[in-house]
Amino acid sequence: MAIEIVATGKYIPTRRVTNDELAKTIETNDEWIRSHTGIGARHFAADDEATSDLAYKAALDALEALTPGKAEETAKTIDLVVLTSSTPDYVGFPATACIVQDKLGIPKAGAFDVLNACTGFITALETASALLQTSSRKRALVIGSDCLSRVTNWEDRATCVLFGDAAGAVILEKTDAPTAGAGKRGIIRTILGSEGSGSEALLIRRGGARAPWKTGETVTNEHLLEMDGRAVYNFAVKAITDTMTALLEEEGITMADVARIIPHQANKRIVQAAAKRLGVDESKFFLNMEEYANTSTATIPTALDEFARSGELKKGDLIMTVGFGAGLSYGGNLIVW
Repeated sequence: MAIEIVATGKYIPTRRVTNDELAKTIETNDEWIRSHTGIGARHFAADDEATSDLAYKAALDALEALTPGKAEETAKTIDLVVLTSSTPDYVGFPATACIVQDKLGIPKAGAFDVLNACTGFITALETASALLQTSSRKRALVIGSDCLSRVTNWEDRATCVLFGDAAGAVILEKTDAPTAGAGKRGIIRTILGSEGSGSEALLIRRGGARAPWKTGETVTNEHLLEMDGRAVYNFAVKAITDTMTALLEEEGITMADVARIIPHQANKRIVQAAAKRLGVDESKFFLNMEEYANTSTATIPTALDEFARSGELKKGDLIMTVGFGAGLSYGGNLIVW
């Protein structure tokens, strides 16, 4: 019994902001942003769009890919909705997944959120896979959706150039394909890890139980995203290389067996450093951060959707996801397409 990805989808907001446009509001320029991050543009959700709206549209795109012209009907075959986001519609509750489940018109499906920052999609994929394996459920919708533009400090040049909004989705299905030997399919191995000692390297300081909002309080920088860039960079490079090495060793394979790597799209320099450390050709990594920037939980599923639709991804190809984020957390999946 295998848990296979049978469809992918994404939603990118229409408002596109280039580096040159951003340079009109803060002291920066296109050359600096590109040379330091590999980012050329980002997309922002409209004022009337929230994380659940982006997620819903990405879900419909995946459902349409699975059964063209029958997305709404196919939605009723979904048994489970697992959504991951760093910017949920509401703090704490209700789960954004429940809002998406209602928008899709599938009231009997279980729905919940997974919180693990930019490692969230890898975590949600493994969570949904495990729940399908151990129950009568057959199909799960896994979504990564974020509106980071809502929590970005637009006066902080070091961070505001990095982020954008987007949503990506995949549909998982339990099949009779083998998970070992010739013809194996699906999610075959996952690694998840964390280094909680670095929790303050990337966070939103106020708004939770430790530092709640107070009546009459105005928004300050403590209500917005903070990042220790150097600490995150050093952690990220090591997390990527360690995760990739462990996935290969545990599966008993080499990088030559992997068709493509879909990394978290945070910063091109991080990918380049990890590739150099591992001795892997940079072209092995599928990157789309130049157009979309860092969309947190959405980076891996949107990149996976673009790669799947490019025609380069073939049935039977072994691909690897790898990510890192606040927590500090990290992880990766090995998937046979």
